[in-house]
Amino acid sequence: MRLTFAPALALVMLAAVGGAQTKPAKTLDIYFIDTEGGLATLYVSPTGESLLIDTGNPGGRDTDRIMEAVHTAGIQQIDHLILTHYHVDHVGGLQELANRIPIKHFIDHGPSSEPREQVPGFDAMYAGMIAKADHTVVKPGDKLPFAGTNVVVVTSAGKTLKTPIPGAPGAGMPNAACADFKPRDESRVDPDNHQSIGVVISLGKFRTVNLADFTYNREQELMCPNNPIGTVDLYTTSHHGIDQSGSPALVHGLRPRVVVMNNGARKGGAVPTMRTLYTSPGLEDIWQLHWAYAAGVELNSPSLFIANVEEAATLANALLNPPGTFGQGRGAGAGPGAGAPPAPAPPTGAAPNPPAGGAPGAAAPVPSGRAGGGGRGGHTGPAFLIKVSAQADGSFTVTNTRNDFSKNYPAPK
Repeated sequence: MRLTFAPALALVMLAAVGGAQTKPAKTLDIYFIDTEGGLATLYVSPTGESLLIDTGNPGGRDTDRIMEAVHTAGIQQIDHLILTHYHVDHVGGLQELANRIPIKHFIDHGPSSEPREQVPGFDAMYAGMIAKADHTVVKPGDKLPFAGTNVVVVTSAGKTLKTPIPGAPGAGMPNAACADFKPRDESRVDPDNHQSIGVVISLGKFRTVNLADFTYNREQELMCPNNPIGTVDLYTTSHHGIDQSGSPALVHGLRPRVVVMNNGARKGGAVPTMRTLYTSPGLEDIWQLHWAYAAGVELNSPSLFIANVEEAATLANALLNPPGTFGQGRGAGAGPGAGAPPAPAPPTGAAPNPPAGGAPGAAAPVPSGRAGGGGRGGHTGPAFLIKVSAQADGSFTVTNTRNDFSKNYPAPK
């Protein structure tokens, strides 16, 4: 009897093993949440552990959007929260978020470098929070606990990483993009931007970087003359895509395959930023949280890659009646190049649709309240996000939740 059933049993076991071998590996999932030009990005490791970078603006709108991503991801708590710096569009939603979901571990750069709180009462509120939870002040070179991944701090409290990340492709090599670097006048930049925490997160061969609002001149200190980070697969645009950050020394040195721009409609997408991105070696695609007025028709990505687009009539008016200095206006709290000034309200009788060959996204109007806005105001209705799912072999998929368009980026050969 044993001889009769052994071959059959072996076949069953082989089938089971084969099924296990073809089962998809668990992924590192990244949710780029629309905060209208603020920052809130949720990372969920293959083991289900969570890391949130920043909490967006106050008022509850951004918290609602974070919680929608939390529920989609199926997590019950925020295991690690990085507060990159203390500006309103990064920490404004903290108190409301803490009222809705447990936060176990707070990570920051230490005290604010600015005498005035952008969120009134923040210092006292935050001190109370970290007294009751785990709290870590980080410096460049520190590794953060995030199960199944490798997280390295590369900027914090105005300091930058000086030693190459071990095993990172290209780390420690001379950065040719430094040769043409020209410092900017940063006298008007809010000081705590310089203090931003930046991290590189890796899952096997997949690598992504998020530097929050780390500034243009400080990028040179990080990346020149040698690049300690190496190359990355996915780059989150620094400073929402305004041109206070995102120098060629940084972007071209990192050589990202894919860029996700966490912009608002009227904050980010500055012409110098877009040109730097499009000329980066090895770039395949730019995905945007919003259609950007500053980038115009020529420099915005195709609508398939944009999560939130304006209503057709609003967009048509902006294109037919552009502001005088296109792409170089200043939004509230933003520096030069932060995007074009807000478009005027559509006049009576404005064209209901863009002209032939009009702007990306016009062919697929968005329901009222889902798109538009920018800066700290913006719209209050539902918003769409961009999701990335990465595997340890270096392959990843990006999905636009507005239209369910996905694109797979295979592992490098």
